[in-house]
Amino acid sequence: MHVTVNGISIAYQDQGNGLPIVFLHAFPLSRMMWAPQEAALARDFRVITLDLRGHGESDAPLWHYTLEQAADDVLGLLDHLAIPQAVFVGLSMGGYILFTFYQRYAERVKGLVLADTRAQADTIEGMQARFEMAQIAYTQGARAIADIMIPKLLSPATIQTRPELVWQVRTMIEGNQISGIAGDLMAMAARPDSVPLLQQIACPAQIIVGELDLPTPLPDAELMADRIPDARLTIIPGAAHLSNMERSDLFNETVRSFVSTLAR
Repeated sequence: MHVTVNGISIAYQDQGNGLPIVFLHAFPLSRMMWAPQEAALARDFRVITLDLRGHGESDAPLWHYTLEQAADDVLGLLDHLAIPQAVFVGLSMGGYILFTFYQRYAERVKGLVLADTRAQADTIEGMQARFEMAQIAYTQGARAIADIMIPKLLSPATIQTRPELVWQVRTMIEGNQISGIAGDLMAMAARPDSVPLLQQIACPAQIIVGELDLPTPLPDAELMADRIPDARLTIIPGAAHLSNMERSDLFNETVRSFVSTLAR
């Protein structure tokens, strides 16, 4: 399904009934990364996944990208679906967008699941690395980005023993347009420090982190869990950055347990 939001076409899926859960995907993937969650959770909840602008089947305009734009796109989809309030799950870049969304539209958030993400802004070195990756995307294409990103997203054991999962991740990355890849790299590099926001988060929050996550390791998750009032922290053994795909069983169990407490 597609809807025009803020002048661009956004692709989404809407399955199941009950308390709505909106899933925001990681960079540089698509809503297809949430397939294991859709299969497990749509039996009990209304599960909404979307391709953020620049990704998957959504438009990838050649222009400036910001996390504020992405947050407004999510709001537009909620309004289109007549959903006044939802639980949100954001992994990595999806988590960055959730911080922005909460800051702008806290009344629409019933609960937050922040998975394999962090509240801190990029360091100078981190911003430079994103700039360099954007240049690689422009000169060498999405396949080169997949080569760079897969070792950061998946554990060495997964890369060695689960070729089908590696293929799924590569397919998502290579299916994205360069305009979207470069645009989101710029948006993430420019994002503000969200650490001061953490203590202001008043809704229930669940933090999830893969035990082997390299881009956003355990100390980043612990910082969020310590600063957000009454936040829960779950560590997924054996998983790296894409904990929802590598250990979907434990990820789904954690999300189900958290959302079930909010549905009562």
